Amino acid sequence: MKLATTAQMREIDKIAIEQYQLPGVVLMENAGSAVAREVDRLLAGLGDKKICVFAGLGNNGGDGFVAARYLVNGGAKVKVFLVGERASIKGDAQIHANVLSHMGVDIMEVTGERDWDKVRIAVTFSDCLIDALVGTGFHGEMSEALALIVDVINRSGKKVVAVDIPSGVNADNGQIQGIAIKAHLTVTFGLPKPGLLLYPGAYQAGEVLADGIGIPLPLLTTAPVQQMTITAGLVRRLLPKRRPDSHKGLNGHVGVIAGSHGYTGAAVLCATGALRSGSGLVTLAVANSLRGIMEAKTTEVLTRTLPELAGGAIGLKSVPYVEELANHWDVIALGPGMGRHSETQAAIREIIRNAEKPLVIDADGINALAGHMDVIHQADAMAILTPHPGEMGQLTGLSALQVNQDRIGIARRTAHQWGSIIVLKGAPTVVAFPDGDVYINTTGNAGMATGGTGDVLTGVIAALIAQGLSSHDAALAGVYIHGLAGDIVAQAGLVGLIAGDLLQALPAAVAGLQSGV
Repeated sequence: MKLATTAQMREIDKIAIEQYQLPGVVLMENAGSAVAREVDRLLAGLGDKKICVFAGLGNNGGDGFVAARYLVNGGAKVKVFLVGERASIKGDAQIHANVLSHMGVDIMEVTGERDWDKVRIAVTFSDCLIDALVGTGFHGEMSEALALIVDVINRSGKKVVAVDIPSGVNADNGQIQGIAIKAHLTVTFGLPKPGLLLYPGAYQAGEVLADGIGIPLPLLTTAPVQQMTITAGLVRRLLPKRRPDSHKGLNGHVGVIAGSHGYTGAAVLCATGALRSGSGLVTLAVANSLRGIMEAKTTEVLTRTLPELAGGAIGLKSVPYVEELANHWDVIALGPGMGRHSETQAAIREIIRNAEKPLVIDADGINALAGHMDVIHQADAMAILTPHPGEMGQLTGLSALQVNQDRIGIARRTAHQWGSIIVLKGAPTVVAFPDGDVYINTTGNAGMATGGTGDVLTGVIAALIAQGLSSHDAALAGVYIHGLAGDIVAQAGLVGLIAGDLLQALPAAVAGLQSGV
């Protein structure tokens, strides 16, 4: 599914109005009626229900006026509160405000203290509140009056429906400055907005439903937007098909270079994640002293030893051995638990520089690139980097907080700058490509916020490449499958979920996608 920024959705609306001759007043009509339908569904009928509509002076308020009309027609008792002066309403919103007034519905201006008393009383006895205050064009902090309304709504304990986006949420990046509506349901129009999927906006939005509001379908399907969601349908089309006469040699060979003393689990999770995702063979290359530990922890994973430094870490002497081993591999997964010894980091950079096979780089593999991003351009194949916000911050000179405040923008810029695929892990994970396309994942949960889940993801993506997917498709499918496995495990609860649980759920996640369940 495509996602539109505020500017992109505004352009789509403009084309619909100017080229398709679809009046804006009709689009507003359709938007308001869509909101009313969802309120009807949420309340299981409108008869005698008490509903407050909070409207601003712009088009979002106009959508609210239309919704109020449909709710009245459906039998609800509706009060409409306008934050501002009625004389300031213009354009299409004014038309619908006038219709509402002719129906005998009073649009009450909220300007003084006595008006606030009316608001609080109405909210107390309402079944549902509708937020039609500011919409997608809002940026910055709210006025004092708007902030007071939002606070009253959020403290009410009532069901709240947001029109297009919860007021106070930045539609493009999900960020909030100050305060924002906490909705149970958001009805968004045309295409969904990125801020409805990115936190904290996603939390404020609640359930999100998109309505095309009559915009011609070609405008929505062919819109030149570069933000999309990863969906089950997309991943199902990408998954490799296994032949009935298949054997291990046809299902790819993943080479994993990972681990050091104290971090053997990262290597095992990555290697086992690759096996559980369908790779025919997985070889784990580790420092010599770790071989016994790895063979005790794994049964199906092949092991190969490399010359080591102290602490079970590899050094530059390992590079020629890796290059020889890589001749037999289809993809290299590099980095989990390798440590930060300066020579280990130098060895990682040499492996990347000389790699002739696709690379999936995680954890200490990413740390080795900090200050050395020129190395990534020297690899023969496009690399996939899987940083969490802290690691991305190390590569870009930003804090993890700054990364999370602009997940799409930073992932997009770095993918283009480095000529690599960026899998920016987090809630939600964002996958960005050098051509500017960005995908937001729709699976996964808070239970996966535990050590080792990223190591599993590296193995999943590598396994899909080994089975014949392009790095592009493997990144998308791998992120979705990994999150889906987490969702399967989380059915038993979020607390206590561990990375090893994902390994057991990966086959079920893939099978469910293949069967269309």
